[in-house]
Amino acid sequence: MAIYAIGDIQGCYDPLRGLLDAIRFDPDTDTLWLTGDLVNRGPKSLKTVRFVKSLGDSAITVLGNHDLHLLALAARQVRYGNRFKSLKKILKAKNSDELLDWMRHLPLAHYDESVNTLLVHAGTHPNWSVNKTLARAAEVEDALRGDEYQTLLGKMYGNSPTHWSNDLSGYKRLRFIINCLTRMRMLTRKRHLNFSHSAAPFRARKNLHPWFEFADPAWAGTRIVFGHWSALGLIVMPEYVSLDTGCVWGRQLTAVRLDKRLPRVMQVAGQA
Repeated sequence: MAIYAIGDIQGCYDPLRGLLDAIRFDPDTDTLWLTGDLVNRGPKSLKTVRFVKSLGDSAITVLGNHDLHLLALAARQVRYGNRFKSLKKILKAKNSDELLDWMRHLPLAHYDESVNTLLVHAGTHPNWSVNKTLARAAEVEDALRGDEYQTLLGKMYGNSPTHWSNDLSGYKRLRFIINCLTRMRMLTRKRHLNFSHSAAPFRARKNLHPWFEFADPAWAGTRIVFGHWSALGLIVMPEYVSLDTGCVWGRQLTAVRLDKRLPRVMQVAGQA
């Protein structure tokens, strides 16, 4: 059995199918880990969601910020705009409710002890161990699956609070967790979230640092697989694997096999 992690798809269905052919993915024996952002910007978000859902237990997908925005649109917690016109087909699909309910029950983090690897969309805070990351993710997952999930989808927007405290409560606490797991790139020296920079790290101000570069993070000893940061591109390190290689921008869609001592990389051309 092989475990393959694939970066942000964002509606690029054809590159996804091409990549699965290239790695000879067998849903009966292999497992896909998808870093989230299944939808938006690409031409076939609806087809992508339907296909990934059809894979059942052979695909493990964590929620990304674009996936959460789709849920917020469906719950009428935000206004529809041209920036998200690629999502209209999902919202108008005959089985839209079924697809959105499936997505609402996806996790925000996944850990597999057999490969000692944590899957998240954007990252995890250097103050959080793997167990704490999973516990924080579970708080949001419980809220998304509960009766008041529409309220959460409306309250999740915003850049504050910027720093973690165990004393955070209510929607401020859930917003921080969502921002950390699905939007985070850079932190200040005091480990506060900062959303002013989305380009490559070397272009950032001196007081900003990528979340994965802090010394002695609480999650040390476990590999983190993430996407979200297309300007970062492909990085394969023992400590972390960055997988958003800009498929939707015409670059590549990338798969990394995780169950080998030396990870194997396969890429196909991105969306034309």
